[in-house]
Amino acid sequence: MELLNDIIYSFALAAYSPKILYRVLTQNRYKQGWDERLGKITRNAPEKKCVWIHAVSVGEVNATKTLIAELKNRLPQYEIILSATTDTGIEQARKLYAEDLKVFYFPFDFSFVIRRAFSRLKPDICLLMELEVWPNFTSRAAKLNIPVVVVNGRISDRSFPRYKLIKPFVEKTFAKVALFLAQTKQYADRFIELGGRTESTIVTGSLKYDTAQTTDKVEGADKIALQINTANQRLFVSGGTGPGEEKMIIKVFKKLKQNQQFKNLRLVIVPRKPERFNEVADLITNSGFALTRYSKLKSGEQTEEQNKQTVILGDTMGDLRKFYSLASVVFVGRSLVPMGGSDMMESAAMGKCTIFGPHTFNFRETVKDLLNANGAIKVKDENELCETLKKCLENPQFAFQIASAGQQVISNNKGATQKSISHILSLLPKT
Repeated sequence: MELLNDIIYSFALAAYSPKILYRVLTQNRYKQGWDERLGKITRNAPEKKCVWIHAVSVGEVNATKTLIAELKNRLPQYEIILSATTDTGIEQARKLYAEDLKVFYFPFDFSFVIRRAFSRLKPDICLLMELEVWPNFTSRAAKLNIPVVVVNGRISDRSFPRYKLIKPFVEKTFAKVALFLAQTKQYADRFIELGGRTESTIVTGSLKYDTAQTTDKVEGADKIALQINTANQRLFVSGGTGPGEEKMIIKVFKKLKQNQQFKNLRLVIVPRKPERFNEVADLITNSGFALTRYSKLKSGEQTEEQNKQTVILGDTMGDLRKFYSLASVVFVGRSLVPMGGSDMMESAAMGKCTIFGPHTFNFRETVKDLLNANGAIKVKDENELCETLKKCLENPQFAFQIASAGQQVISNNKGATQKSISHILSLLPKT
């Protein structure tokens, strides 16, 4: 089976290599970590037992915060190591944990690479965030009697039909997973249908509720407020936006600015993908608005922003929560276009009036909880976004009620970390 997997991977790599080369040359991606991707990884404390956590990208890395904090507290005799797949995931992991944890690129799932990685790392347990179950990885762990646990597990509406198409292959892999700790019963049922064992598939809730900080104060936000000169201003922050959305958001903003009562309204756009920063910058300037790139303020290249009419582009990593904390109203992106949505828990947890579009399949349960409690607002299109934003700005009490209800939803759904930790510890020897 490993040989068959390697053959399939080889063909896939050959087909994908032009895209990799294009991204290397044009987007400055895939230039680092090749030794690690090939399994040449060393640990900081090889004398200790080991918990290997894998988180694909930024969202999954962020979801590890409470999990890792609790593991460090409960398992001081273990070294915790963290891998990620994407460059942005690695960047975020290093930002959060570089001083405490070994952070590295996840190795390719070729059998010889995985054997090398397991030989060097010698993990005692492997925790895979959300899904990311690779056949050779899971097979090698099973041969070495190393339990593999899917934590914060989910299978999206888009992914589930694809997995069903290759169910005979998926079943063999899923059957080797020691535990599926699912966010919801629906996700648990999907894991079982695809081969997960019923007795080992447990609903624990979403870790993201635990990592979402129910506070309106974020360290560093005051500095941003001074840098972008928000005195007597209201901020409309659009975070985690995707292709096609920024144009709609700018049109909505331009329409609102024609009304005298919104003269003090400013727009902040924070695209989800760093490689789109320049594209969105051009879009803002081509729309007729003056542009402030926050990266220039942050680096000191530009001093405090004097023009309170500029559109601010949040083209830095790790500052979105700070912008959210300064917002009067938040729009959570990748939702007016069919991309599944970005994380709306962060802004709701901060007590911000949160708006998103109809395409939120990546956050189905969170959206359901928020909407049922009137803790967020769903709009169907650009026009409805404009009308809803206008209502929220004209009626601060209405916006406050939405924001308060949303924050309460986040508070009510906390607790997944402790449930997950309990099940993970049950797989480790008692010491």
